[in-house]
Amino acid sequence: MSDAKTPTLLDKEPLTDALIGEWQTIGFLLDELTPAQWSTPSPLPGWSVQDVVAHLIGTESMLAGIDPPVEEGDVPDSPHVHNPIGAFNERWIHGLREHTPEQILAHYRDITSRRADALRTMTQADFDAPSMTPVGPDSYGRFMRTRLFDCWFHEHDIRDAIGRPGDEGDVRAEYALAELLSGVPFAVAKKGRAPQGTSVTFALTGPLARNIHVAVEGRAALVDELPGPATTTLAMDSRLFTRLCGGRVSPTDRAGEVTITGHEELGIQIATNLAFTI
Repeated sequence: MSDAKTPTLLDKEPLTDALIGEWQTIGFLLDELTPAQWSTPSPLPGWSVQDVVAHLIGTESMLAGIDPPVEEGDVPDSPHVHNPIGAFNERWIHGLREHTPEQILAHYRDITSRRADALRTMTQADFDAPSMTPVGPDSYGRFMRTRLFDCWFHEHDIRDAIGRPGDEGDVRAEYALAELLSGVPFAVAKKGRAPQGTSVTFALTGPLARNIHVAVEGRAALVDELPGPATTTLAMDSRLFTRLCGGRVSPTDRAGEVTITGHEELGIQIATNLAFTI
């Protein structure tokens, strides 16, 4: 997704404010949960709402230099774990599963407060410094954008689980969408198998309304505009687009909410294979 030779440089202050704001928004949401809602299954296989929060705690704890509460060999095998990152996540999920919601919320508030303090003390040079990120070598700022992306997605996993929609069109959503879009060309060309010389437009309505264009010329890439009509256009609400890219919903079950014009078979192929996030 990212070329290490051209690191992604992001202004520290607005991104830090947005990430801290995302943590606060999740905290406010968690304050309102009933005991039953904490145990509600999330859109992620094998995880409850409480497990989603344990995952957020785990990742921020890792960035603070804190080890998981259990060793790798102490975590039972789970069918939803497919890679080393997933296995690492489960060490936090399993280790915190017996905690009460009150304990989880307190833990969440403590680690996000510590991480917020750490981010506030960083300089722009710190943000621009090289770092290993979930998408490969890039800047530390890019890593923090992936954190905002992850937290934003999990906020809405919680909201979707308990049926409480939230704002999906603010600055936090824009950062999350920017990170998401870095993987869309891969989804179109590799997973969706769009042939060379084709182009795709995602015509989004809803809170993140815009047209997103992908041209498959050599390596698939996002482009500002196309020279003519796209080979296929997929029109849908931005809320559905993010859930499809995140693998949160079944493309077959939601097929009636996607309008395809142009090359219909290619459009169906892409819509069915949009999921690409870890």
